[in-house]
Formats: sequence, structure tokens, C-alpha cells
Amino acid sequence: MTTPLTWLYAPADRPHLVAKALLAGADVVVVDLEDAVAPDRKEYARAATAEFLSDPQPLPVHVRVNALDGPLAAADLKALAHLPGVSALRLPKVTSPDQIRRVARSTSHPLYALLESALGIEHAYAVARAHPAVCGIALGEADLKADLGARTDAALDWPRSRVIVAARAAGLPPPPQSVHPDIRDLAGLAATCAHGRALGFLGRAAIHPRQLPVIERAYLPTEEELERAETIIKAATRNEGAQALQDGTFIDAAVVAAAQRTLSLAHRRG
Repeated sequence: MTTPLTWLYAPADRPHLVAKALLAGADVVVVDLEDAVAPDRKEYARAATAEFLSDPQPLPVHVRVNALDGPLAAADLKALAHLPGVSALRLPKVTSPDQIRRVARSTSHPLYALLESALGIEHAYAVARAHPAVCGIALGEADLKADLGARTDAALDWPRSRVIVAARAAGLPPPPQSVHPDIRDLAGLAATCAHGRALGFLGRAAIHPRQLPVIERAYLPTEEELERAETIIKAATRNEGAQALQDGTFIDAAVVAAAQRTLSLAHRRG
């Protein structure tokens, strides 16, 4: 299975944009019933999504339902519970493992939990381990920043690391980064992707197709990284016991595993 690097959001009340998103080149399309839909369009969005996803789709489609503690989530979950076009459900504003377990009882779809508050961050590991249906966790940075009263983007680095560590400790894949909200700021997108990759994220959510190639380039290994990974793997397979590369780097199991992860992404480079 190809490692997802790009997750493209599309508004649920605009089926033509969902159809376009499926052709935009993203690894995963996220149909958004929550933030992208005005209150007076919620019922239409739910019905349109149920109709659109009543058939299998050519790539994974996740649906972000409305907030679990609100009045709309139950109807969303009922409408989406068994649709063949839904690959997973994304659950916003999760704050406790009990919320995950309640949802898991009502659907057979894989679940992704979005942590968007201080309480959600505090419970990150418990949420990640709440149920076997949980396939990933991620941050919702706009809501979290507001909840924390954070004035700078750097203030989110600790919660970012907390979610990355919680995901890995629970045996889940590294989470993707939250969206970059300015669709015209591609330089800023690239810079923040580089920072997110350094922290341990893998891939990123997007809100416009033009962001996709920037995200993919940022998360794919460079030629230098691939060459180094190949050197490490070759050295490790010689089975000569403890050894170091020419630059002095000692080769151990962790270094070899990192090299293998790098090579696993190599086939995506065009």
C-alpha cells in the first residue's frame, strides 16, 4: 500500500468539487461535513455525500463528520455507516477515548481522531489506543491555537510532538500535518512542511490542489537522502558486526530502520 502523503479536503455540499478532488492527484480525499459547510447546508451536504459515496471510489475517501458532542454527528454517522465509497471516518474535536468507543460501536469504518483542544492533546495516547478501529490521529491546529491562546505558530511545537509521540507509541503511523491555511503562500507551505518533517510528521492535509505538489516534494526523500539510505542498507547487509560510515555515523538497528523508511518512499519520486 502506498504511504499517504497528501490529504485533500473538499466541501461536502459541493459534489462537483469532490469529484474534482478525486482527480487532483491526492493520495486521500477528505469530504468535509464540518468546517467547510454552512449551518443551513448541513442536511444537504449529508445527503449529497451519502449519494456520492454509495458506490466505491477510485482512491481512499475519508469523511469528516460534525463534532461528536454536537447535534449533527449522530445523523452523519448513521448516514455513512455502511457506504462502500467511504474508506474511513475522521472525527473532529475528540477529547476522550470514550467518544471513540461509542463511534466504533456504530460503524465498521476505520477511524481517524482529530485532536483540536488542550484536553484532546492531554488524552492523545489514550485516544490513539481507544479501539482497534483507530488507524490514526492528527492535529486540528486552528482550533487548538485558539484554545491555547497561542500567539505564534512556534507555540504549537510541543503539542505537535506530543501527538507524534502518542501515535508512534500506540503503534500508529506518523500523523500528517494540519493544513496551511493560505493557499497562495506556497513558499510558506514548503517551509512549514520542512519543519513538520523535521518534527516527525509524515505528509500533510491540503485545502487546494495547488498545495499538493509542494507537500509531496517536501516529504519525499532527496537524492542525497536516498544515496545515504542505500549506503546504510548495503553496509548493514554485509553483516560485519559493529561498523561506522565514512562520516563517523555508527550503524545500528535504529539507523537501518530509518534508512528502510526512506527507501520505502523512493518509488514515489517522479
